[in-house]
Amino acid sequence: MNKGEFVDKLSAKTGLSKKDARVALDAVIDLITESLMSNEEVLLTGFGKFEARARKESKRINPQTQERITIPKKVVPAFKPGKNLKDIVAKKLKVVKDGAALKAEVVR
Repeated sequence: MNKGEFVDKLSAKTGLSKKDARVALDAVIDLITESLMSNEEVLLTGFGKFEARARKESKRINPQTQERITIPKKVVPAFKPGKNLKDIVAKKLKVVKDGAALKAEVVR
């Protein structure tokens, strides 16, 4: 689902106009972004937690050139799903093998 489809579903679910639903979604995204930029966690009980995480410097190998490269330390946004969200998703989806890869499929 892309942002436009999300706005359409949000509009249908809440009774808001599509314009108001887009404004509401943009406001939520902006609030989460601003909180992370201030190094504040955003905890939505039952859904999950957004936070900024520090990653340490690491050494990797460029697969094209086989050259050793250093990835610098950085801060990245992260999301940790809450127990309720994990439980709901686990009930509705199952793991299936697709060739060598695994994927999720809706339980029927």
